[in-house]
Amino acid sequence: MTPAAAPDAPLLQVGAITKTFGGFTALDNISVDIRKGERFGLIGPNGSGKTTLINCISGALRPQVGSVVFCGEDITQLPPHLRARRGIARSFQIPRPFKSMTVLENLMVGLDFAKVDSSQPEEDVAMSILTRMGLASKASASTDTLSQVELRKMELARAMAVRPKLLISDEAMAGLSSSEVDEVLDLLISLGEEDITIIMIEHIMQAVMRFSERVMCLDAGKIIALGAPAEVMGNKRVQEAYLGT
Repeated sequence: MTPAAAPDAPLLQVGAITKTFGGFTALDNISVDIRKGERFGLIGPNGSGKTTLINCISGALRPQVGSVVFCGEDITQLPPHLRARRGIARSFQIPRPFKSMTVLENLMVGLDFAKVDSSQPEEDVAMSILTRMGLASKASASTDTLSQVELRKMELARAMAVRPKLLISDEAMAGLSSSEVDEVLDLLISLGEEDITIIMIEHIMQAVMRFSERVMCLDAGKIIALGAPAEVMGNKRVQEAYLGT
């Protein structure tokens, strides 16, 4: 039996992770603790290691060195589907829905995969999630009729189907208009208020500043800043690496 985490223990503990690809070091001794219910922003220039880090957290990659501890359990060697069933969900920048299915059917697939116990029928649970995402009216629609912002919401809905304790949002606002960015941002903030821990990877600085309680900036596989959003954005190394100033 997996030991329960201490009440005040971080939800997620990334411990001294190093990940290399051949002679290239994508992550170099990365350590960070993320507490339950935290809204955490992850930024950095292209190639900084952001995607590699979330792949190591979600299980798509395994580090050569270091550990990932979630809810007090070392999950470093667990495959992605077992991490998902423990409560780690990820949305992707480019939604890839099952195009032959309706929006509701897409969500039902996620619920069936997650195998989350519920006293409610799965269809009722799926409709509840779609309502939460503002997509109830699209339940019977084909996914190829959805707008970009609706596709992003559906991607978040599929992630929510596993009843996550930790949601990793990977550039959910990329390519959206300013009003659509606000729409998705409001949704993510409201999810955070429901005690879901959220790691948001994003290039839109205004969104990062508004959303995050803490921000971590990576550059060339190293942490160059970690702290309050204003503190990180004011960091000279962050401005040089990320903003090009």
